[in-house]
Amino acid sequence: MARNAFYAQSGGVTAVINASACGVIETARKHPDIIKNVYAGRNGIIGALTEDLIDTSKESDADIAALRHTPAGAFGSCRYKLKGLEDSRAEYERLIEVFKAHDIGYLFYNGGGDSQDTSHKVSQIGEKLGYPITCVGVPKTVDNDLPITDCCPGFGSVAKYVAVSIREAAFDVASMAKTSTKIFVMEVMGRHAGWIAAAGGLAAEKEGDAPHIILFPEVVFDQEKFLARVDATVKKFGYCAIVVSEGAQYADGTFLAEAGTRDSFGHAQLGGVAPVVAKMVQDALGYKYHWAVADYLQRAARHIASATDVEQAYALGKAAVELAISGKNAVMPTIVRTGENPYTWETGCANLADVANVEKMMPPEFISEDGYGITDACRAYLSPLIQGEDYPPFKDGLPQYVELKKVAVPKKLNKEFIVT
Repeated sequence: MARNAFYAQSGGVTAVINASACGVIETARKHPDIIKNVYAGRNGIIGALTEDLIDTSKESDADIAALRHTPAGAFGSCRYKLKGLEDSRAEYERLIEVFKAHDIGYLFYNGGGDSQDTSHKVSQIGEKLGYPITCVGVPKTVDNDLPITDCCPGFGSVAKYVAVSIREAAFDVASMAKTSTKIFVMEVMGRHAGWIAAAGGLAAEKEGDAPHIILFPEVVFDQEKFLARVDATVKKFGYCAIVVSEGAQYADGTFLAEAGTRDSFGHAQLGGVAPVVAKMVQDALGYKYHWAVADYLQRAARHIASATDVEQAYALGKAAVELAISGKNAVMPTIVRTGENPYTWETGCANLADVANVEKMMPPEFISEDGYGITDACRAYLSPLIQGEDYPPFKDGLPQYVELKKVAVPKKLNKEFIVT
């Protein structure tokens, strides 16, 4: 008997998360005998808790197809982590109540490590509460820190943006360095894993190319050593371009720029590390500087998305549905690298129990011996992920993105649920 599916986006959105949504919805529409309809949660899992569902059947085929080239989260995302059943039984009972009311038999949760944890918990709790539901996680994270999968949708496009941006900015700095700016610091995302910072290293193809220094979360920050390298670089090349991960930290684990507050997941809120590093250089060496924080720009830049990333994001959305209808539960589709030169890949499958709350860090062999750059092995891993351009349609000089109608599914339950 055909049943409905629930799809939701979670955590920080990316340039290609909607491509995964497109893959999920288009594939589900090809199997109406198994999946009647896809209901999307408005603002992630909160949409399920508050019975705020979006009827994707009201969206045209053309608009769903346009999701493939539209950045951010078309249905809204959230940072909301479900606790265990013992700590938050009311939330799980509410989820099951909503799923029952709307005949939802499949859950596709599109997000990173915390989201895969949520998918795993729901798959377990469904049986405990007498309502088995097929749960398949759809991987997404710009941080590229999910285990088992070779890479994560969203990362390739951020990597491309960062590599392009540091290369272009460095050309600017180099042209001004004789009489003006000699230091440029670019801050990128990456709380514990330095994958995005490493991607900046792709811009440096020969000695003297920017970035001259990369500051990784995995490498303890040594201020004296860092300043000596900056000074030597300026004296040798005339300027110094630096990529710094937001998670760069001292030996005691303190972030270079920690605001002292924590988000809903318990993660430290990080302030801007770029100005901290830039001012550090000026105070010690007197060099004029500029800095930039890529922030949302790096993960929203669909105009320069990696074609490889777009293709993989769609493929994993498609694979998630195929796994579900084949009877798989509590799993996540993965990218499996099958060849180099040429780069080839296929989709695989991992158990959510092996994915949830596990971070994949940069392997030591990917970081240069001095701690300030990437190795040839890292370049070989990263380079295929930024290949190809997949431009969105443009009109009057601007990219054209779809805005869905997002028609609400009529509520069937009488009581409201307050999310705190």
